[in-house]
Amino acid sequence: MSESLVELQNVTVMRDGRGILGPLSLEIRHGERWVILGPNGSGKSTVLSMMATRTWPTSGSVRILGEELGRVDVRTLRSRIAMVSASLARAFRPDIDVIDVIVTGKDGALERWWGTYPTQTVERANQLLESTGLRNRSHSPFAVLSEGERQRVLIARALMGEPELLLLDEPAAGLDLGAREDLISLMEQVVQTSAISGFVLVTHHVEEIPRSMTHGMLLREGTLSAKGAIGDVMTPQGLSACFGVTVTVTESTGRLHARARQRPIHQSEGKNP
Repeated sequence: MSESLVELQNVTVMRDGRGILGPLSLEIRHGERWVILGPNGSGKSTVLSMMATRTWPTSGSVRILGEELGRVDVRTLRSRIAMVSASLARAFRPDIDVIDVIVTGKDGALERWWGTYPTQTVERANQLLESTGLRNRSHSPFAVLSEGERQRVLIARALMGEPELLLLDEPAAGLDLGAREDLISLMEQVVQTSAISGFVLVTHHVEEIPRSMTHGMLLREGTLSAKGAIGDVMTPQGLSACFGVTVTVTESTGRLHARARQRPIHQSEGKNP
């Protein structure tokens, strides 16, 4: 079996005649846990979508879990990959029960329809819900949950399918401090206790990086700024180059914190102070 879970070789993505990504090369190996970080519009979500087989490169080659895009039935490949994103959260019927959101992750459906699941499958879904701290919300409508609760439920759903590769696209976006920390704790738990071979998190805040991440990649304007071991990438120099502003980085109990030097706000011409 190949040691590589993801292999991107000189990939580019064009939209409306404009290059939005690449050329970019990346290899993610079994057991590695990557974070992809960069400013808005840097291409992070495009890279993740490619790993999920939802976006195809304009040029270059993409191999996911040993299979090359263009030479594999992506329907079978997608069953081995789980992705958590804002678009997935919006895809569910608002009044669907929380437990149904999780249990349908077994086969990637959005509804139970007329089907039923074996008792052991439902028990597994309840165990995963328990791990999120939301066991008492089993039969609550998904839409009434807070944003942070929905993200935790979607991670439980992702684990229901026992994926080999778990992809998370800015799961902490828009969360308050408490909800963010609950989510990061859950991600840590998933990394430490699940059998997932690879874990990729997209964010643009270093404070959202769990302690257990092993590798990082920085993107700026669709091109690679840095990649490698996380301690070599998430540095003041690397982050300053990536975000185009002077950044200081501190570490506390294994978590990183970044602060950008305040830039002066320039007054518009013709305006009085």
